[in-house]
Order: sequence, then structure tokens, then C-alpha cells
Amino acid sequence: MAYSEKLIDHYENPRNVGSLDKEAPDVGTGLVGAPACGDVMKLQIRVNGEGVIEDARFKTFGCGSAIASSSLVTEWVKGKTVDEALTIKNTDVATELNLPPVKVHCSVLAEDAIKAAVADWQKKRAAAAPAPQPAALEAEI
Repeated sequence: MAYSEKLIDHYENPRNVGSLDKEAPDVGTGLVGAPACGDVMKLQIRVNGEGVIEDARFKTFGCGSAIASSSLVTEWVKGKTVDEALTIKNTDVATELNLPPVKVHCSVLAEDAIKAAVADWQKKRAAAAPAPQPAALEAEI
């Protein structure tokens, strides 16, 4: 099985490896796995007040294609809004890394990790939002 230079580069020189504080309100954490192959991917994003992803980190237990997919998406999501990040599809990752057909599931994990990290951030954001005040109380204030 031949791997592309870009895939090998991301595997041998992974970008943005590490963790962010999962308890921080501006950090979303996605943890996804593929039982069939044993790959597990953790992707974390730090989102600013304008909804732009300022930082991304990953830790992946798996094959070189899973590590390369993780590394690539951390680069891609930085500087994007949350909505823009959600438009990244596994086919984009697979094409960029020229993944062999038997490794396409790694790009699916990367897409799922982005969705899971965004969902976690949105959940935290909703929980931190102040409860709406009833109209009668607002009038008195």
C-alpha cells in the first residue's frame, strides 16, 4: 500500500498534538472511535467569543492514516468559524491525504471528531448562557 507524501509528512511530523483544558468553557472536546480497527481520536477546539476556532489539539491512538487525518483537521479548523469547520467532510480529508480505500474510515473519524467537539462546545455554551428573564421582571429592572 503506497501512501502519499502529505500523509507521511503528517504522520511523521504531526501538528498540534496535545490537549486543552476540557473543563474550560471555551473548549469543546470530541472523542470518537472505530471499533472495527481500534482507532480512537480526541479532538479539542478553543473557540473565541465570535465563534472562531483559535486553537485545536489532538491525541490519536491508531494507525498512521488516523494520526495524519487528525493532524490535518487541526490545521484546517484553526481560523474558521464553527459553522465553517462543520462543512469539512471526510471526503475532503481523504482526497487531501490521498487515503487508500481501506483507510477512508480514518477520515470519517476526523469528520466525526469535529462534529463531536463542536457539539460539546455548543453544549457548554448553552449551559453557561444566562436564563432568560420573564418579561414582567425585566420591566421592573
